[in-house]
This record gives sequence, structure tokens and C-alpha cells, in this order.
Amino acid sequence: MLKNLRIQNFKSWQDTSNIHFSNLTGFFGTNSSGKSSILQFLLMLKQTVESSDRSQLLNLGDNRSYTDLGTLFDVIYMRKDPSTIHFVIEWRSMIERLFSTKQNRMFKWSDYDSIFSSTIRKRGDNISLQNYSYEVENKSVKLKMTGKEDISNNPVYSFTTQGFIGTEIHDAIKFPQRFTEVNKFYGLPSGFGLPSDQYDEIAKWIFDFELLFTRTYYLGPLREYPNRLYIWGGEQPEGVGNRGEKAVAALLASRNRGATINIEEKNIKRTVEEHVAYWLKELGLIHSFIVQPIAPNRKEYEVRIQRTAESASVFLTDVGFGISQILPVLVLLFYVPEGSTVILEQPEIHLHPAVQAGLADVFIDAIKRRRLQIVLESHSEHLLQRLQRRMAEFGVEDEKGFDSDQAALYFTDIEAGRSKLTPLALDDYGNISNWPVGFFGDPFADAAAMMDAQMRRKISQSS
Repeated sequence: MLKNLRIQNFKSWQDTSNIHFSNLTGFFGTNSSGKSSILQFLLMLKQTVESSDRSQLLNLGDNRSYTDLGTLFDVIYMRKDPSTIHFVIEWRSMIERLFSTKQNRMFKWSDYDSIFSSTIRKRGDNISLQNYSYEVENKSVKLKMTGKEDISNNPVYSFTTQGFIGTEIHDAIKFPQRFTEVNKFYGLPSGFGLPSDQYDEIAKWIFDFELLFTRTYYLGPLREYPNRLYIWGGEQPEGVGNRGEKAVAALLASRNRGATINIEEKNIKRTVEEHVAYWLKELGLIHSFIVQPIAPNRKEYEVRIQRTAESASVFLTDVGFGISQILPVLVLLFYVPEGSTVILEQPEIHLHPAVQAGLADVFIDAIKRRRLQIVLESHSEHLLQRLQRRMAEFGVEDEKGFDSDQAALYFTDIEAGRSKLTPLALDDYGNISNWPVGFFGDPFADAAAMMDAQMRRKISQSS
């Protein structure tokens, strides 16, 4: 789970300052103000972690990636050269939850936060890793790598460890090996020699960093058009795809593996498909929803929707476009492993105001029921107001209420070409004391102006 992030010299961000992440983290703001860039930075790290090319410091992507950022020159703040991108990321370790068996006792941590920081330098066509460090809070453990350029402008790295390594306590050990290449922006160089117990300890930190991003899932703002037929050959997709193109495959995969959602208040279990159908109905979009093969022993499937109890069953393509756009959002939230981080860009797109508001309830349900962390970028006033209402209801409406301490909301703006991030001041009742005036328009001013125009028009017509 992400806890804190700070980015310097990335796109329009000279310095984000510290961004605190909570169970639900929301970024609101004007167009082209930098809010999407924060998500793109996380996606850049994710696609680097998942890349098969370990010699590439940063994977900036292409049209098949989570995000396509061009070249490092394109993402450097103000396109300065030479320049550096620096970032610090803090997260809650996932290792204890995933590896707590007797066979993996060495991976058992208990409630520790980890911090990783890195500086990447660009000078001309040369891109180099200047330094990085891993720290484990409360254990005084630290690995630090520093790089210096030799006479040929090639980076040469040295490593220092401090604290608990393997079975011994060290004040500081500087390893004599010197390398000119590292694996990605966070890994150890190939051939880095250490005693096995020390190497295992360091490898654990790197593995935990990778877990943070392999357990992060993404859905973009532009989603695929619905199809009349979907082909599924038994694959188990990790998510629903950047554009939601794998949503139906994910539903079928969850059915195949028997995944369920616990409904404690009713002492029952729903399949993922049933829970998605429940929310589609709860949001007022459908009466019934089913994914079925077109015939026995076929791999072609159709999605059938019944809009009301009296309506005929029709294809997904024959109902309002909004259903096909919200479907990947719902599937992703209830399909990914518990405890995952989900990044959503404009989840409210193509939805009418009542459904936009209902999305807040969907997010709260996923956070409570599946311990997800949701990071979203949105323009929806209706989603925000429903979220504020649920905060006010916390402690009164236990099933629907949401603790304001579990939310971190931000407003982004841009001044003189520089992005600016303002944490929104939330109280226990969901009130925001520093919301920018007029961001969602001014309905009262519009109503007053309309009445004034009506009066002047009537006077003009009568005269």
C-alpha cells in the first residue's frame, strides 16, 4: 500500500512536495494542471518493474504500455539538460501477508514501512542512475548506492549498507565492488558479490518494492466499445486491461476459479459476477446481467442485459453506452487480489450524475470489503459530494459511512507553467474548508443571472 510520494523535476512538477496516500486518494483540478502526471509517474515505475529489459533504467512506454511518455527529454521539468529526476516513495510492506508460511519464514516482516529514493540524471544522450537507497523503518536498515562518473562520463557505482544485514549488526560496510551497470533504477548489478544471508536480505527489499507495483492495477479514461461476442479461451488476466478490454475475460476467469466476495452483513458469499450485477442494479442501470456462451462447448460468449423486469434481454451493445463504460471499473475492483492498489482515471466518464455519485459507494464497498487502496483522478462534483456525505454519516450509518481519515484529497492547479498541489482540508464531517471557489461552476450565480435576464426580457417585451 502506497503511503507517501514526492517527485521532483517531472513534467510540469518542479516539486510535488510530499503526497500522502490513504485508502482512497483523489486528485481533482483544472485541465492540464498535472494531476494525470502523478498517476503517469506511478505507471512509469510499474511498467519499468514489469519490463523484461533489465538494462533499461526507466521504461517510458509505447502505445502498448500503461503510459507512453516519449523520451526522458519529454518528461524532464522545463526540458532542462542536464537535469535530474528525483523521487521518494514510502509504502507498507506486503511481504508478511504474502509470505508467512514456515517455508518462507525469512520473508516474515511485521508492520514495517519501507522507503525508496532515487535520482536519475540526463545529460545529452546519457541517462544514468545517480543514486538510490532502501530504508526499512524501525529496523535502522539501509542500503545506499551512489554513482560517480569516470573520465569517460560512465557511471561507476559503490554500495554501503548499515544496520541489520543477515544475522549481524553493522554500523556501516562499504563494499569494494565497482560496477558500471545496474539492473533498472532499483536493482543490484549483475554479479554483485555478497554472502548469501546478506544477499537474501537485500533481495527481499527489492522483491518487496516490485510487489508494490505488480499488485498495482490500472484502468484508463478511454475504454473499449462493447462487443456482441467475446472470445475466452480460459486465460486468467491480471486485470481488465488499460481500456477495459479484458473485463469479460476477467469475469469468466473469476467464475472458473471460484472467486467469491464475502457479504458479512448477510452471511453469504457472492461470485464476482453476482457482485458486479448487484452494483449495476443498485446504481439503477440494469435489472439483470449475465455472461453466457452462445452454445455449449463454445469459447464465444455474449453479455446479456435486462434493463427492467419487463424488458427483453438484449446484448450489451444494445443498451446505453454508460453500462459498458462502468463495467470494467466494477470488474477491476472486485477481481484483483485483496489488498491491491487500483489506479483509475476519470472512472465517471460517460455516466449520468446519479451514477457518478453512486461510484463513491462502490469505492467505499471495495475498500471495506476487500481492503483495496484506490487512487483516482476525477472531475466529478457528484462523486465528491457523495463521498463527503458518507463521511458525515460515519458513526451513524455504519454500513455506508466512511471515515474521513481514510481519504486524502488534493486539488491541482498550474501557475506560470508550474503545477501546484493543494491538500484539501477535510474535517470529520466531510466539509472541505479550502475548496477553490468556482471550480465546479457557480449554480447560484447562474440561477440569479437567469432570473435577472428573464425579468429584463419580459420588461423589454411588454414595452
